[in-house]
Amino acid sequence: MPEDDIVRTVLRDQWHLATFEMIELPMALMSRGWEITAGRDRYVARLAEATARLPVEAGLAAAEHLRGVRIEAGEPVRTLAGALTVETPHGALAVLRRPPGRHLDGADPVDQQWWGERLGAVHRALEGFQHPGLRPWQPIDLDAQHLDAEPWLRGAVAAAVAAAIRLTVTDRLTYGVLHGDPAPEAFVLDVATGRAGLMHCGACGTGPLVYDVAAAIIYVGGPEHAVEMLDGYRSAGPVAPDELEVALPVLLRLRWAVLAERSARWGCEEGLVMARQALESMPG
Repeated sequence: MPEDDIVRTVLRDQWHLATFEMIELPMALMSRGWEITAGRDRYVARLAEATARLPVEAGLAAAEHLRGVRIEAGEPVRTLAGALTVETPHGALAVLRRPPGRHLDGADPVDQQWWGERLGAVHRALEGFQHPGLRPWQPIDLDAQHLDAEPWLRGAVAAAVAAAIRLTVTDRLTYGVLHGDPAPEAFVLDVATGRAGLMHCGACGTGPLVYDVAAAIIYVGGPEHAVEMLDGYRSAGPVAPDELEVALPVLLRLRWAVLAERSARWGCEEGLVMARQALESMPG
């Protein structure tokens, strides 16, 4: 059965959502997503790897926390049995009530300001947030067999991991709760109220907050294309500008290594080509 059909079936059986419109969101690193219209209501469904079920539930709890401190975020919707997620043949499925507004456009300078400011505000709001599903920061298993998919892959990934480890040893970084995949499409702007919000919190973990910033700016092609986003983050986020300047190149390289590892695991040749080009263009 196709993945979309499985999602429709699970939504109907577990949430009683009879969908008549289901639009797939842009592909993210950690999950797939759909915007769902059921009657007059709008939802977001997210499908993550089965092994990420607990981190996804941590992300749902983080969304509830953000709503409690008056940051607009998707409201988790429990199943008829009261569960936050449901296992499917393709992974763990979660549903959130969609916050009002349009998706942010990562190429638009004004939207970049909203994007960076909201990511920074989320980082601040999640200071002290705890959940048993929060994973400590361990981006890559260097012993994974799929790192042999290309001759260059294991060495490039190991070098990026080593550089990140050196950074965490020699520099005092700001740690906190990571969104994990803060694409611009994960944020919305309600033009009627002028309020920006967050669609979902991804598969949450803990680690250096600059890693989230690196994950975000890859979606627009790198720091040179994310000037306004970085400015927005500096205005609201808890990371000092000098830390951001020092750590961003190293963690950007690590994020590309994570993308390469994921692409190898999933057999995505296009992703491997993009990651290799990016890694080879970076110093060190």
